Amino acid sequence: MTLAAPPPIPRASGSLPVLGHALQLVRDNLGFIASLRADHGPLVEIGLPGNRTIVVQDPALIRAMLVDLGPSLDKGRFFEKMGQLLGDSVVTAAGRRHVSKRRQLQPAFTHSEIARYVAIMRREADTALAGWRPGQTLDVREAMVRLSLDMLAKTVFSGSLDERTFRRLRRDLSVVMNGVGARIMLPDWVERLPLPANRRFDRARDAVRATIDRAVTDLQASGHDTGDMLSLLLRARDEETGRPLTGYQICSEILTLAVAGTETTASVLSWVLYELARHPGIEARVLEELDEVLGGEPVTFDHLTRLPYLNRVITETLRLHHTGWLVTRRTVTETRLGAWTLPPGTELAYCQHALHRDPDLFPDPLAFDPDRHQDGSPPAAFLPFGAGRHKCIGDRFALTELATALATILPAVRLTLAPGRTVTPVARATVRPRRLLMTVRPRTG
Repeated sequence: MTLAAPPPIPRASGSLPVLGHALQLVRDNLGFIASLRADHGPLVEIGLPGNRTIVVQDPALIRAMLVDLGPSLDKGRFFEKMGQLLGDSVVTAAGRRHVSKRRQLQPAFTHSEIARYVAIMRREADTALAGWRPGQTLDVREAMVRLSLDMLAKTVFSGSLDERTFRRLRRDLSVVMNGVGARIMLPDWVERLPLPANRRFDRARDAVRATIDRAVTDLQASGHDTGDMLSLLLRARDEETGRPLTGYQICSEILTLAVAGTETTASVLSWVLYELARHPGIEARVLEELDEVLGGEPVTFDHLTRLPYLNRVITETLRLHHTGWLVTRRTVTETRLGAWTLPPGTELAYCQHALHRDPDLFPDPLAFDPDRHQDGSPPAAFLPFGAGRHKCIGDRFALTELATALATILPAVRLTLAPGRTVTPVARATVRPRRLLMTVRPRTG
């Protein structure tokens, strides 16, 4: 019996010569990607610079792409562009190189190390709170970026970067992350033009690497083992050569931690605070749980496993406000994906943000409902940290950081929104709040 040929993969409408769908993506990337789920089936082709790009929309095919097809795929366009900033790191590497780099970093994310980080994270959250004044209008995302950077300083750099250096690092990271988002969508030749945006990107990228390089060099010169992630990498060995990692390799991994530890964590924290301000009943339940479990004491690692409702709030935020809008892979060999056979060099992509808001997969998807996660068994379509061997290595670290920060901030202050104010997401390299201004109020009970 001859099997029926699969239907042809449709192409999204509105493609232009040379540019493909780049203009739609530049104007409203989240809206364009979301429209594909409404208008097309499991696979749809879009026009992006370079090779043919297929957006994978069916959860089973996405999992197959992430879990089952590892040897026949590399990381794809998004990670190539991220490599302009990060270099050859655990995030951008594929295949054996990724496995090797993952093993080098794994000791920093063991249960015992993460437990040790909680006290550090809590102290930095307390320090941030001490700088907020009642009645102050707070740019919440910027405040959360600063908090995330401070947490990063103590867990990665042992606080070796001074205030001025931190401000410069934050500014340069912001320029680069915005630029990476644009470069994913535009033809490669655009980034070679002598445009002001390209010059800003290049300067900021070089400045970020120089800042991290100095921190690495200073610690190497001191000879001290400060017990942080940077010291761990200085002790690590390259599996292929048996030699210590080069300064460039260490810088690439530290830079990856810096980006992941600021951009994504800050955005998720911001969205949690936003949703709690919009849902006072949910906020009241979180506070009741914190009061019962903490009893007014500072949060510890042991407390975190006894905060199921707070963890469901974080999980629901990762669903509704996921920071990933375009994750890519690329076929290295002829690859079978479901009923379709794809030639080498085919770009594959999926969007966690759109996937988690699909009404066919998550009923009433725009409602913020932590209790949809009450049974503890996430659906196959829920991929907050990816899946397979490239799943985020820092998932437990990130969840610990989020819970620790929230368990410290929420009992101390209320952050309120102006009546009727809503905040829209914007997607650059990650999805973040466009601008989130909230008023600091004392927590009076």
